[in-house]
Amino acid sequence: MSFRSGFIFLAAATFVACARPTAAVSAGMPEHLQESSLAIETADGRRHVFRVRIARSPQDRSRGLMRVTSLPEDGGMLFDLDGQAMVSMWMKNTPLSLDMIFILDDGRISSIARETTPFSRRSISSLEPVRAVLEIGGGISDRLEIREGDRVVHPLFTDSSREESDGSESGG
Repeated sequence: MSFRSGFIFLAAATFVACARPTAAVSAGMPEHLQESSLAIETADGRRHVFRVRIARSPQDRSRGLMRVTSLPEDGGMLFDLDGQAMVSMWMKNTPLSLDMIFILDDGRISSIARETTPFSRRSISSLEPVRAVLEIGGGISDRLEIREGDRVVHPLFTDSSREESDGSESGG
C-alpha cells in the first residue's frame, strides 16, 4: 500500500470511528419512536415521572427493548396495544432485567412482572386484557413501591385527563 492510499484509508477509518452514534443510540434505544412523559401515582400519593418511548406499530412493539444495553432510572418504553387485549411478552435478545407493568384502559396497574430474566424465552403474560405495557428497569417498581392498583397518568389512558390538567409533577 502506498503512503497516499494508506493515508486515505486511515482518514476514512477515522471518519467512520468519529461518526459512530451517541451513547443513547449505541445503547440500542430506538430513536425514531415518539418520546413522552408519564407519571405513576402510588396509593400513598407519591408521583413518579418517567420519560418513555412509545411503541405503537406491530414492528416496534415486537422489537421493544431488544438489544438495549442501558436504560436511565427514569426511562422506559410504553407499548400502545391500540385497544384492550391479553398480551404475552418475552425477553429474547433483551440484555436488561425489566419490570413489565400491565396497564388497564383507565390507567390502573393490573399486574407487574418484576425483575424479568434477561434473554429468557419464557412467556410473560397479562392476567387480564390490558391497554398498554410499560417496561422500566428491573427492580425500579419495588424501589419506588409501585403496586397493582396504582395509576399511570398519560394521554393514552381514558382517566388521565383530570390528572393531566393540574400540571403538578414531582421527580421519580
